Amino acid sequence: MDAATVVDALAALAHEHRLAAFRLLVEAGPAGLPAGTIAERLGIAPSSLTFHTRELMQARLVTQRRVSRQLFYAANFDAMNDVLGYLTENCCAGEACGLECGPTGSAGSAAR
Repeated sequence: MDAATVVDALAALAHEHRLAAFRLLVEAGPAGLPAGTIAERLGIAPSSLTFHTRELMQARLVTQRRVSRQLFYAANFDAMNDVLGYLTENCCAGEACGLECGPTGSAGSAAR
């Protein structure tokens, strides 16, 4: 992952509603959540959610799928791990420290 891609991802997360939406989707796991549920839990209008999820999708942090008439959003764990990997590339003096996150929260959770 290059620096420009990481900057785009961090810029997308640099807003209260987008960060909250992303954290909610990470918590939801690979199945994601319907747009209406996300908007309701965050207490924002559906049109605002559309704006914010578009920014997260452009940064590759979130995916979107349609099920019938509903839009579902899910965290892109590969992209999240790429960003974390870039940020921690030289942590622990370059030694592998096992920092990797995923939907199960198993790896790396002890490091928090």
